[in-house]
Amino acid sequence: MTGRHGEPRLPFFVYGTLRAGRHNHDLYLRGSTAAEEPARLRGALLYEGPGYPYAVEGDGVVTGELVTAAPERYGGLVAVLDRLEEYFGPGDPRNLFVRVERTVHTASGGVPAWVYLAAGPVARELRAKGTPIPGGDWSARG
Repeated sequence: MTGRHGEPRLPFFVYGTLRAGRHNHDLYLRGSTAAEEPARLRGALLYEGPGYPYAVEGDGVVTGELVTAAPERYGGLVAVLDRLEEYFGPGDPRNLFVRVERTVHTASGGVPAWVYLAAGPVARELRAKGTPIPGGDWSARG
């Protein structure tokens, strides 16, 4: 099954303000999901941001949740999340984040999901000067 522009209709891996109990979860996800479960993304590092974290490709693990949109809400949800994450499309120089397909791991195994990673210039800046979040869990930081 595909979504807009022929993209696959994948669940979303969320690791910051969209996690259950965080303010953007209630604003954007409440009532729009069919399932939510704990998950981990391997091959990424987490960095502090201005009130939210950034995931960057790297040698680590990020803790979050796999969120499956209710089928009738998928198209609207992907559009809302792209706006929230300032993702304007592949290769757009305005992107703060990029939405990419990655395998995330749940209790039942690996699942393909959309993940918002820091866009190229942001990722380079974070690697050079950013503050890593030890353990890759934004909710558990001190």
